[in-house]
Amino acid sequence: MQKRILITGCSSGIGLAAAHDLQARGYHVLAACRRPDDVARMETLGFTGIALDLDDPASVDAAAEKVIALTGNCLHGLFNNGGYGQYGPLSSVSRQQLERQFSTNLFGTHQLTLRLLPALQNSGDGRIINTSSVLGLIATPGRGAYAASKWALEAWSDALRMEVRESGVRVSLIEPGPISTRFTDNVHQGEQDKPVRNPGIAARFTLPPEAILPKLRHALESRHPRLRYPVTLVAWVMSVLKRLLPGWMLDRILRSKPDATPN
Repeated sequence: MQKRILITGCSSGIGLAAAHDLQARGYHVLAACRRPDDVARMETLGFTGIALDLDDPASVDAAAEKVIALTGNCLHGLFNNGGYGQYGPLSSVSRQQLERQFSTNLFGTHQLTLRLLPALQNSGDGRIINTSSVLGLIATPGRGAYAASKWALEAWSDALRMEVRESGVRVSLIEPGPISTRFTDNVHQGEQDKPVRNPGIAARFTLPPEAILPKLRHALESRHPRLRYPVTLVAWVMSVLKRLLPGWMLDRILRSKPDATPN
């Protein structure tokens, strides 16, 4: 039977690269996007387009119902990749902006995953892969809201992994680091006159979206998927420094270059 996977955030970047790769590997790809024109474009590319706005509970329910109907309630993979960044000093981020950041990056993912969990269990070998960030490991000035949502996603993924293990479903995190996508272009800036930007040196460590594909394939197809998959050198280094350095020293490093840690 052809394996079915739902990928959120498919309009570009990591999601679109994953959709093309998995389709070439024989998967039936259900490609979820927020904008109607992107959903239509997914159909022209040979995917099954799914309308999904993670910030809208009704949209999440409708998308889940459509996926369940299309797959006969049997889904092999769920790649929770959709999300965006709310940047700016925390003093510039309103409660409403913070709620929306969590609504899209965590609450919608939670709702969608729970709705599709029976379908993933029915496959006998279901996989849930969540796109985190290097900012799910460390926080930097100007990116506190986004980092908080990704730290929460990391904790949520850890708890879910242990809770569903006996059902045969496996949960993994992909931690990209700097990837050349439209993510930075779509960032919501808390201070328009003082936008938080990545320095030019970040480009030296930036990889294309396709860099995540070996990690995604392993998470989907290995009998023993890993808990976490750092992708770029930045993600690897930060995961090591987080474990080895005392907090005050890591703070000093991150404060010295407040815009030095992308995506």
